[in-house]
Amino acid sequence: MPARRRYFAGGITMGYTTSGIRNIALVGQAGAGKTSLVETLLLQAGATRSRGSLARGTTVSDFDPQEKRLQHSLDSTICSFDCNGTHINLIDTPGYPDFLGRTLSVLEAVEAVAVVVSAAGGVDTFTERVMEFARERGLCRLIIVNKIDSRDAHCTEVLQQLRESFGNECLPLNLPAGGGDGVVDCFFQPHGRAADFSSVEAAHTQIIDQVVELDEQLMALYLEQGEEISPEQLHDPFEQALREGHLVPVCFASAESGVGVPELLQVFERLMPNPTEGNPPPFLKGTGENAERVSVSPDATRHVIAHVFKVSIDPYVGKLGVLRVHQGTIRPGSQLFVGDARKPIKIAHLFRLLGKDTSEITAAVPGDICAIAKVDELHLDAVLHDSHDEDQYHLKPVAYPPPMLGMAIEPERRGDEQRLADTLHKLTAEDPCVRIEHHAAVNETVLYGMGEFHLRVLLERMGERYGVHVKTHPPSIPYRETITRPADGHCRHKKQTGGAGQFGEVFLRVEALGRGTGFEFVDDVVGGAIPGQYIPAVEKGVRQVLTEGALAGFPIQDVRVTVYDGKHHPVDSKEVAFVSAGRKAFLDALQKAAPIVLEPIMRLEITSPASAIGDITGDLATKRARINGNSSLPGQRATVNAFVPLAEISEYQSRLKALTGGQGAYTMELSHYDPVPARKQQELVQAWRPRAEEE
Repeated sequence: MPARRRYFAGGITMGYTTSGIRNIALVGQAGAGKTSLVETLLLQAGATRSRGSLARGTTVSDFDPQEKRLQHSLDSTICSFDCNGTHINLIDTPGYPDFLGRTLSVLEAVEAVAVVVSAAGGVDTFTERVMEFARERGLCRLIIVNKIDSRDAHCTEVLQQLRESFGNECLPLNLPAGGGDGVVDCFFQPHGRAADFSSVEAAHTQIIDQVVELDEQLMALYLEQGEEISPEQLHDPFEQALREGHLVPVCFASAESGVGVPELLQVFERLMPNPTEGNPPPFLKGTGENAERVSVSPDATRHVIAHVFKVSIDPYVGKLGVLRVHQGTIRPGSQLFVGDARKPIKIAHLFRLLGKDTSEITAAVPGDICAIAKVDELHLDAVLHDSHDEDQYHLKPVAYPPPMLGMAIEPERRGDEQRLADTLHKLTAEDPCVRIEHHAAVNETVLYGMGEFHLRVLLERMGERYGVHVKTHPPSIPYRETITRPADGHCRHKKQTGGAGQFGEVFLRVEALGRGTGFEFVDDVVGGAIPGQYIPAVEKGVRQVLTEGALAGFPIQDVRVTVYDGKHHPVDSKEVAFVSAGRKAFLDALQKAAPIVLEPIMRLEITSPASAIGDITGDLATKRARINGNSSLPGQRATVNAFVPLAEISEYQSRLKALTGGQGAYTMELSHYDPVPARKQQELVQAWRPRAEEE
């Protein structure tokens, strides 16, 4: 069962204002040490009495039973604490690529992103993706090189790799010393023992030069008069350099030993932007092309505007919405609208979060992060406001990676269909990269996730948290049928049962349409051969065949059906007779029109290390792929574009992982349908024929 949140009664009266808040997300690859770093930071700040352990399952961040068992973060966790008069909202995020959506969603709540890189591992694809997202979103970036005292640490090479990957604006604020048993400051007090590599004085000069470039007066003092510039004088241009991406500071630390952690806290407090200093959030009003950018100010006296960036659903407590206040002040008793709803919700309690511990607070000012419990109307990405003036406000949508890997599911026990549907709704409410589709043609519910690990975690959560157990199998390929030549069909439906009979006769013609056109039904009957009231019945019979198929049991597409003649009886003609006649006439025509089976062809884009491109293209050649070109990317990476049958790549993720050592990623979307190979069509027809005969 999930770990239950602990609620503490009584209100905490805040002793800070917006300028005293720092919102920072720790991001980076799995194994870089983010959760351990959070533990050491909390201990150093006095927010906890002891340092938690991943092995013992006692960390503040990973409190869910699944996380404890796997010893990896599966969801983002908010840790709010005070340190030296500064209120820090620190968000620990998962580092597995499968949970990238949960990481990107919380970055909407912060001004600064601290990217944690292992001194032993360096930069990987996940690091590059979150760095690029933060840059595009205008977030200030800080890089923390962790594990500097590990046996396999290569701090010099990692710093060089960071500068090659992200630019020369990556400059160290401190450097490791004594083989990783300490760090030496390069910014506030650039004096003391020598660093393990480089020069403290040179690093100090580099970072000062980078900052003063943005302030002409400071540059004049620095260059012309040779005056020493204090950190206080550098504060405003330093923040500007962070906002503009002109500077990406690099800090060295060790979460295990605590080396560099006090210095890191000082960087958080003195150098990271407060909510008034970061780039303004990209709020829009309106929808689609008519949406316009609007200004949202961190002013405590204006209308409330807050954004829900995380939703968690606890079977005991209910829905918990975590939100960032961007404007105005929220207090218990506030009445807020959720999105464009006309009826407001009333805020009963506001909570501050420290892992699973939840303390009640008396107010949330602009820039702060808080939580609201038991409000069913809340949903991920919702905007809360207290005036209809802010209707249609929303943040610029995040381009989440599309979930690629699907798994067909059905409940183990009959009668659990509704419980399964409710559980799937909860999973999609929590994770923007979970998608549910019902494929009516094959009556399958398919759960889509980012990868095998993602799906496994979701299935375990369904069973452990919600008590819903399912059977799984690979999803069916959505084949289609069409025709290759025109043909005519005819049926006379005549039935006499003693009383009033049934009579209807239909003549129709079928023609192939262009790929992707769909279906057209044309009424070309003249002279009343088929009365107008029976034409819809003929179309109904035709459409029955469209969904059921005629060759291998798959839906038919890209066909025009023209009804041009028929007969009726003034007494015996009925709607049911023309439904049957239309159906059988269409089947008759299809058998003469050389029907074929079509398969979905996907447009595939793969990103991987350049060294793996040859192996990838060679592997795609065995999957009936048509390579459509490749291109180079910065950082020794490349992309490959190809068209590949879905049947060949339904489980491609594990194959790509093996080819690239886990460094590859891909996206795909439906491009078009093409005929399947003759042998495959024969297999599909033979598999369907016994079922068709039984029916």
